[in-house]
Amino acid sequence: MISTKIFGRTGHASTRILFGACALNNATQEQADATMTRVLEAGINHIDTAVGYGLSEERLGPWMETHRDRFFLATKTDKRTRDGAWAELEGSLRRLRTDHVDLWQMHVLVDEADWQTSMGPGGALEAFVEARDQGLVRFLAVTGHGLQAPRMHLQSLERFDFDSVLLPYNYSLMCNPQYSAEFNMLLDLCRERAVAVQTIKSIAWKRWGDAPPTRNPWYKPLESQNAIDAAVHWVLGNPHVFLNSVADMDLLPMVLDAAARFEARPSDMEMTALVQEYGIELIFD
Repeated sequence: MISTKIFGRTGHASTRILFGACALNNATQEQADATMTRVLEAGINHIDTAVGYGLSEERLGPWMETHRDRFFLATKTDKRTRDGAWAELEGSLRRLRTDHVDLWQMHVLVDEADWQTSMGPGGALEAFVEARDQGLVRFLAVTGHGLQAPRMHLQSLERFDFDSVLLPYNYSLMCNPQYSAEFNMLLDLCRERAVAVQTIKSIAWKRWGDAPPTRNPWYKPLESQNAIDAAVHWVLGNPHVFLNSVADMDLLPMVLDAAARFEARPSDMEMTALVQEYGIELIFD
């Protein structure tokens, strides 16, 4: 059984693991239907998608028509202007076949120039506030990839009172002293303000390098159940965060299985042994 936790200040009791619908980016409708059936059977009640996730929104649309009340629904835009973001929101609502999304997110907002545009006059933030005022979205958030994500999220929260943040989090990343310090600083602020913290890249292994990718994610994910168990349980061992599932339909059942069996966080000694056994590396410069 996957436990639930109130998602920040939203009042929604989201499952600790969220369905990362990037897994559906190249899916047929038949594959998406099978995946969503699995998501429902696992009791997952929170979906995270984005305009940039290929066919994801389109594949989710038929499910939202009949199961909208079962899910807290989040999507994202990487447009930095008011008009660009607004146009993408209209497209998202059309593809998702709904009249509103629960969480709208500024996607990968980690570049300073993008940040200045988004937060300035005529920027995406204007569309976000307007959409919330009109009831097209309920809550607002920022997401980020890379080692600069915690620092940029702190900057975003200084500028605007967002309801959620999303960023990478795994054992190897938290062995990086600067990233760990900035992540914990962000986590403390989010706890103080009741801002939900979503995490990604829980089962990241290494970059693909010269080998052709054999999985959907842009990085090579862990593939054995034991390794996935340890990585997932380590993230869930932090009671203040949510875990966004893997962007791979075939690995999703293993991640959900690991989450359902979570009892305790592996020790640092166990995680160090895992890193050494698999040669886990940072996937970000």
